[in-house]
Amino acid sequence: MAADSSFDVVSKLDRQEVDNALNQTAKELSQRFDFKGTGADISWSGDQVVEIKGNSEERVLAALDVFKSKLIKRNLSLKILDTEEEPKISGKEYRLPISLKEGIGSEDAKKISKLIRDEFPKGVKAQIQGDELRVSSKKKDELQAVMTLLKEQDLDVALQFVNYR
Repeated sequence: MAADSSFDVVSKLDRQEVDNALNQTAKELSQRFDFKGTGADISWSGDQVVEIKGNSEERVLAALDVFKSKLIKRNLSLKILDTEEEPKISGKEYRLPISLKEGIGSEDAKKISKLIRDEFPKGVKAQIQGDELRVSSKKKDELQAVMTLLKEQDLDVALQFVNYR
């Protein structure tokens, strides 16, 4: 009897890549002509929080677009960003805190698990283990089909597949 093959579905944050994207954005904000004199700035304001500041709402949103483009160039999903709708005014400047999402929440894990059960009722098992999901099956082809299925879904979390064995 062959052992089950498995992989883990996780939502991890590559902190170094996010930091690189943030530094590139800060450099571009300091050098670009349309950001000169606007007080536009981006920096870490906590362990999982990035804050964008500027003297107008439009400049803050433009800086957010620059940050998003830098994340995309570094192959990071924009699903890691949890932004508020509009920048808040604080004194003379606008601030937009952006928290970074990491881990699969219990609701999302249940949704993914149900999706796998519905599509593959017999051979594939999905177990929730904290903030990740272990998917196992006797057939590796089914596991690859599960990966393809999850990549095609429009979920609220950025998924990675690790520990494939």
